[in-house]
Amino acid sequence: MKNLLTKNHLWLGVKYFLISLFIGVIVRGFLLIPVPVTGNSMDQTLSQGDMVLMEKFSKVKRFDVIVFQQTDGTIYIKRVIGLPGDEIRYEKDQLYVNGHKMSESFLTNNRSHDHQVSPYTTDFQLNELIGEKKLPNNEYFVLGDNRRISKDSRSFGTVQGKDILGKAQAVYYPMTQIKNIS
Repeated sequence: MKNLLTKNHLWLGVKYFLISLFIGVIVRGFLLIPVPVTGNSMDQTLSQGDMVLMEKFSKVKRFDVIVFQQTDGTIYIKRVIGLPGDEIRYEKDQLYVNGHKMSESFLTNNRSHDHQVSPYTTDFQLNELIGEKKLPNNEYFVLGDNRRISKDSRSFGTVQGKDILGKAQAVYYPMTQIKNIS
């Protein structure tokens, strides 16, 4: 009788372990995917060596931090500034989307840490960069938060929707840097 109880407990433990493993694989593979941060184009928001959790099930919105892959295989993490159909321009360090001034409160730390002369983001108009007045369907304009050194849509053009791997949601490593990404 005691031997039978031990076998039942052991079998129950194995079943719980297999279920936990299955759930872990599903969450890790499809819901929350770890992505390492390389480079410093998102400094003050993300740092070299941070590990972020990316999810791929919610719709991309303006100012989301996304993970995408270029055609050469390089993976980038940048902030979405322009959505399909948007007209984008920077004038005197101010973002304008469809002719309206937009606040970029996420840049406050970057601007306070930057001791160079203004502007923090150089002036440009979308048509100067991509040859079109508005972003085409399913194309996004992205910028790094560390604007002075970021390789972003100003240099490589727009990001196709099909190339977006997901949205960066939180930093989970190192433990001293744990935070939600906003």
